[in-house]
Amino acid sequence: MPQTPPFSAMFDSSGYNRNLYQSSEDSCGGLYYHDNNLLSGSLEALIQHLVPNVDYYPDRTYIFTFLLSSRLFMHPYELMAKVCQLCVEHQRLSDPDSDKSQMRKIAPKILQLLTEWTETFPYDFRDERMMRNLKDLAHRIASGEETYRKNVQQMIQCLIRKLTTLSQYEEVLAKISSTSTDRLTVLKTKPQSIQRDIITVCSDPYTLAQQLTHIELERLNYIGPEEFVQAFVQKDPLDNDKSCYTERKKTRNLEAYVEWFNRLSYLVATEICMPVKKKHRARMIEYFIDVARECFNIGNFNSLMAIISGMNMSPVSRLKKTWAKVKTAKFDVLEHQMDPSSNFYNYRTALRGAAQRSLTAHSSREKIVIPFFSLLIKDIYFLNEGCANRLPNGHVNFEKFWELAKQVSEFMTWKQVECPFERDRKILQYLLTVPVFSEDALYLASYESEGPENHTEKDRWKSLRSSLLGRV
Repeated sequence: MPQTPPFSAMFDSSGYNRNLYQSSEDSCGGLYYHDNNLLSGSLEALIQHLVPNVDYYPDRTYIFTFLLSSRLFMHPYELMAKVCQLCVEHQRLSDPDSDKSQMRKIAPKILQLLTEWTETFPYDFRDERMMRNLKDLAHRIASGEETYRKNVQQMIQCLIRKLTTLSQYEEVLAKISSTSTDRLTVLKTKPQSIQRDIITVCSDPYTLAQQLTHIELERLNYIGPEEFVQAFVQKDPLDNDKSCYTERKKTRNLEAYVEWFNRLSYLVATEICMPVKKKHRARMIEYFIDVARECFNIGNFNSLMAIISGMNMSPVSRLKKTWAKVKTAKFDVLEHQMDPSSNFYNYRTALRGAAQRSLTAHSSREKIVIPFFSLLIKDIYFLNEGCANRLPNGHVNFEKFWELAKQVSEFMTWKQVECPFERDRKILQYLLTVPVFSEDALYLASYESEGPENHTEKDRWKSLRSSLLGRV
């Protein structure tokens, strides 16, 4: 059976490979083309275009784009049922006396389509209805030839392995989440002098940047491409009965990744605000500047931005006496790289450079591209909001979905990179589980380190001492 090619192969130099081998007519069976590019079509025609026949197999870019975007109009299980029905109708799979040679031509193509679906969108198959339809169609194919039986078995085993791994990952996330406590609670029960800080756990900024990259790549790897679309699902205007897929948006892994960014920002701010002595706080700031710089060199822009966000939080930025002791030249360079002006122009330029390096890379280290994730989501959100899903004639606006798929599929290439650095369990454990301050506790620690500068701060300090420490 042919192997599914890597995601990078879906692109040509001008973007998406949209040449779908159709006739040169502008309109063909409910699909509308311009200059050989598929621009729009009725939902029914697009579904037909997904299903292979004896003489036709859909282009891989089309399969990915349609499977990604179709969930804005129908549930994946409804699409799967439709695909099964069309396969059975077209190829007379339901007729045991159907032509065997015909069957030999079409079966590998149907199997290839199912393989691409299970490999690229495995999370769709957590739905029992999906799994039932998959097994039913696979069984029809497998009943013909021994070779197909093995391939079908292999496909289903591979899918079950992926889903089992996902369940285990979600259990780990839930465990981490349930055991997390506020740092202030810990401080009250455990004297500060015997508490560890991040520098005692990992004194080398380069090593810390590498361990952060481990966490980033692991969490990225579990995000399904469909989560980007499901995050923005709204009611389909042509569907009066239900808002498609809204009742259970499956975006857990995407949300967990955003939560990790927030945790890292708060961890950085906590580590800086914790030390009693000014020189220790200054040393901690310089340490994180070095970690951030190494993240930039690695291509880990998400950790870089989380560290900068943590250092720019008000409880940290107000520590003027501490900052006066810090050599900030390196920090200024990093802030310039991640400057939000001109729609993050500097960052986008650096990201393009990293993506280019990744394409020609000879080592895993050079392949690493970890985008600033919140901005990626924002870009996809604005693309989704800026264009209608349907055209005035009711056709699906496929031009929009080519662009959406292009952005998501670039991300798919990046998330498949294996982390080349050695894992350090002790450092990873600390980064993922050490308690961090809440925003109020950060302010309190900041005021305790460098007293309030005005009446507003003074009032807030009193209020926080009273509510958090029970002191007046």
